[in-house]
Amino acid sequence: MSLHHIVLGLLALQLVLSSTTIAKSSGVNLRTFIGCAVREFTFLAKKPGCKGQRISTDACWGRCETWEKPVLDRPNIEAHHRVCTYNETRMVTVKLPNCLPDVDPFYTYPVALRCDCGVCSTTTTECETL
Repeated sequence: MSLHHIVLGLLALQLVLSSTTIAKSSGVNLRTFIGCAVREFTFLAKKPGCKGQRISTDACWGRCETWEKPVLDRPNIEAHHRVCTYNETRMVTVKLPNCLPDVDPFYTYPVALRCDCGVCSTTTTECETL
């Protein structure tokens, strides 16, 4: 499994799982927060042939300034898109429980150490919608 797929999975899970727990645990008003921060969240690590395991980790979360404006020269738009992205990570490997004999029980995921608003990098983030 590539780092790209691991990060994409974490980002997708982060969007689904983090909004309620972040608001309760940090006191941050999610409707008005602008910026990028390291936040804790929990996800279910699983792979075919193994039982899943709940993992708490740190991931990047936030909203960054983004804008577009029309211009006369082609391509007729000036864009400034920034995303909350990982600047520094540490990889952690855990052993999943109850794996079948022919299945590698190890699961590796990134832990965010530092996050910032920056240009979307396709090596670590799904950027297709930008």
